[in-house]
Amino acid sequence: MNHAAYHQVPTDGGNEAIVTMASEPPTPVSNGRDVAITKEEKMKSKAEEAGDKPAGGHHEDEEEFDPVTDAIGDFGKWQLRLTFLLSLLNFPCTWHIYAFTFQSLDSDFWCAPPSDLVPLLEKEGGISTFWRNLSHVPKKDALDEMEYDPCEIWDVDYEAILSHSPPLPIPANASVKACTSWGFNESITGRTVKGQWNLVCSRHYLNMMAEMMFLAGVAIGGLVSGLLSDRFGRKLTLMASLALQITFGIILAATPWLELYFLIRFLLGFVSVSVVFSGFVICMEIVGGKWRTISGVSYLFPVPLSYITIAGICYVVRGWQWQQLAITLPAVLLLSLWWIVPESPQWLLAMGRINEVLAILKEATDVNGRPPPLPADKFLAQAHAQSPPSAERSRDEEAPKLGFLDLFRTPNIRKNSLLLYVIWFVLYFVYYGLVLNLSNIGGNIYVNTVLSGAVELPAIAICILFLLRMGRRWPLCLSLLGSGVACLCTLTVPLGRADLEWVTITMAMAGKFSISASNAMLPVFTAELFPTVVRNLGVGSSNIPAGVALMLVPYLWGLSQMDAHLPMGTLGALGVIGGLCVLLLPETANRRMPQTIEEGEEMARSAKEKKKEAAESQRAQQPTTATIT
Repeated sequence: MNHAAYHQVPTDGGNEAIVTMASEPPTPVSNGRDVAITKEEKMKSKAEEAGDKPAGGHHEDEEEFDPVTDAIGDFGKWQLRLTFLLSLLNFPCTWHIYAFTFQSLDSDFWCAPPSDLVPLLEKEGGISTFWRNLSHVPKKDALDEMEYDPCEIWDVDYEAILSHSPPLPIPANASVKACTSWGFNESITGRTVKGQWNLVCSRHYLNMMAEMMFLAGVAIGGLVSGLLSDRFGRKLTLMASLALQITFGIILAATPWLELYFLIRFLLGFVSVSVVFSGFVICMEIVGGKWRTISGVSYLFPVPLSYITIAGICYVVRGWQWQQLAITLPAVLLLSLWWIVPESPQWLLAMGRINEVLAILKEATDVNGRPPPLPADKFLAQAHAQSPPSAERSRDEEAPKLGFLDLFRTPNIRKNSLLLYVIWFVLYFVYYGLVLNLSNIGGNIYVNTVLSGAVELPAIAICILFLLRMGRRWPLCLSLLGSGVACLCTLTVPLGRADLEWVTITMAMAGKFSISASNAMLPVFTAELFPTVVRNLGVGSSNIPAGVALMLVPYLWGLSQMDAHLPMGTLGALGVIGGLCVLLLPETANRRMPQTIEEGEEMARSAKEKKKEAAESQRAQQPTTATIT
């Protein structure tokens, strides 16, 4: 899911809350000028502070005043407890998105005989063996070996053939017909979705559609959940979505019809991403400074742990309906967060509910060992005085409303937007293309799933170091390129070589490691590339190509019907393309983020001029160097 695509919140969500509160204070503060410094003094103070900072300092050190984190601190015991508890929401959500891999495992199947033939077949040695040898059409598999086709049978009078002892042979001129029902050997896997509704052969596309419905729900939910969270609050959206997730999960396990199964899968994906989104937003709105980057990435740590645990759950619990209940019911414990997790103080501040804000801040300061927050009137006055210049202007003139098309009106933001759309598509297609197709790369699906989670843990940890110390552009470029190269390397392994399966799995896990690092880095990079006035629009619109990629992933392995190398080759090519696209974007680390579209364009022009001047300076020095030599 789009876990970290919501880094838009830590970047400017809190500041937007301050602007709203400052421009439309819920309660009048007539003596605010007695407490606050004047606008001129405030701007002078900010200029002096900016002068004390080293050139090129990281923008996190230049964040505008945040009354919430100013009162409770950037990070403390209170934030640690809440961010840990909220990160646990990733477990049921990741289980739901990955469960279909185990619930639709392949098993041995054959064309089911007519019911009136069953007594005759039982006399001849059993249905699954004798019936297949008699009725199924032989064909060559991908390795040029003979096998029986479970999708077609000879179109003959089997009752007449079986009435003789021994049975008559199939006539040489017999035609074939497609099967309409099948039998399954589910002694190992337990009941699967494929066996429940015959999702094989001509109905195989319905199996891919069942997975696509969940991912379509995730894609649409990623766009809608932000609006719901802003309208009704983070906590209410979170808990309502969690309750619906549990409800839909239980209904799904009991659904008797495939059409209803599709619908519930869609709704389950929709509410699952809303759970992750709302929990993430609360985490980011209660921390400040560099802890927004650290907490934002650390929020993803339960994701690989979820892969590991679901492998264990589905290994112990067989049968898709029991597995569905096993991953749904534990979430009931998370409903207790209603009495533990508060509403986001940033959202309450934006809504003008100051008394509720102060009550939450009082609890937080007690736990963190900090002085209690100011009374309501002084708290408002301080926030008003420390609000950014854009908030001051908003009291005098209404800021123009910006829309989606504003992302394409100016050359720099247009270039960044289009490149980011390509990169987001690549990220989601490669990440979920690997995660959701571990059963197709060879080896044991349970072991592959555990390995997939194990390699993602260090990838997330390394990202924190990269984001804090090494910038964004090159680490993201190399991680995407690494995922593409690793997938392309799997093409060198000959097909059908069981002794070389470990090589394919190793390369796939290397690709998973690299793309997992990209998954943690790209949201931060995306938020920093857009100016503040269109940041939410920019990050939100990135969900569109990401959602398209999600809906295409279930059909990826269908390419293997044309060529067995196409699926991994496609992932490899896309990874390389995405990595190269990153090089066309500017570095954002250690640079102040633009506030307006005009400022973003000016910064881009200044960067180009500096590069041009540096190149001209270097060319001018070359003749001098040659003369000295």
